Amino acid sequence: MNHSLLILSRHAADYERLLSGAALPALSITATADPTHLSADAARFDLVFGEPALIATVLPWLTGVKWVQSTWAGVEPLLNPALRRDYVLTNARGVFGALMSEYVFGYMLAHERLMFAKRDAQLAGRWDPSPPGSLRGKQLGLLGVGTIGSALARTAKHFQMRVKGFTRSSETSSEVDQYFHGDTVLFARDLDYLVCIMPNTGATRHLVDQALIDALPPRAVFINPGRGSTVDETALASALAGGRLAAAVLDVFHTEPLPADHPFWRLPNVIITSHTAALSAPPDIAPLFVDNYRRLIADQPLRYRVDFDAGY
Repeated sequence: MNHSLLILSRHAADYERLLSGAALPALSITATADPTHLSADAARFDLVFGEPALIATVLPWLTGVKWVQSTWAGVEPLLNPALRRDYVLTNARGVFGALMSEYVFGYMLAHERLMFAKRDAQLAGRWDPSPPGSLRGKQLGLLGVGTIGSALARTAKHFQMRVKGFTRSSETSSEVDQYFHGDTVLFARDLDYLVCIMPNTGATRHLVDQALIDALPPRAVFINPGRGSTVDETALASALAGGRLAAAVLDVFHTEPLPADHPFWRLPNVIITSHTAALSAPPDIAPLFVDNYRRLIADQPLRYRVDFDAGY
């Protein structure tokens, strides 16, 4: 059986080059970064590979699609109840762990080693002998222990940290020292760092709420490279402004770009990284499509299938 693939991505040319180089059998490829170029001709594509935000804009035209492979881990634009769900949707997993570890531990180390304060002292020509801290022996809390959380737990063990994991039910990472389910307040106590990597679902909305924030000790640093919807931003901003939390590193927000009048911009103990924690790189993502396509033509189950109802 022959398949017709539409690549719809800002990096369409890169993906087309990578997939063409994979010499996938019985596959014709059309690549574009502009969905407005599609018309009635879109009905001929049975496979789509690309960014959910772009795919969602033309999904009604793609009447022949059977499988969509997302280039992102998050597929929220395709979960809109008004859109079709009569196809198999797979997302990008297993490729962001290393990048997320670089991001999370880069800022954790910067906090412990006083990197920003030392730089400020240097620029001011001021000798600053303040002793740095260490990650060794500190407690890391992971809100979410999927493939990314498991990678963070492994990295934490390199620094001899203790790891607590919060999940709905699964306990698959052996590097997590203690699991919690349901009670976020008990989970948050005594944490030095809290990292949120939960998906965007109804169950995770404002999971980081006033109660959880109040349960964190004042020394705690909150890091969110996951989803902005998981955080009560008003409660977090109040805690940071009042010194009830040491600091926050925030990559994602309810509204993006973050509005210019948002209080996060003006808090000196907040670092904003503008949704760049772990970007989808074509050389990392293309092999996911290649593997799943080979599974498709071999009549094997596709990897990383999304449950539309669960949201991930």
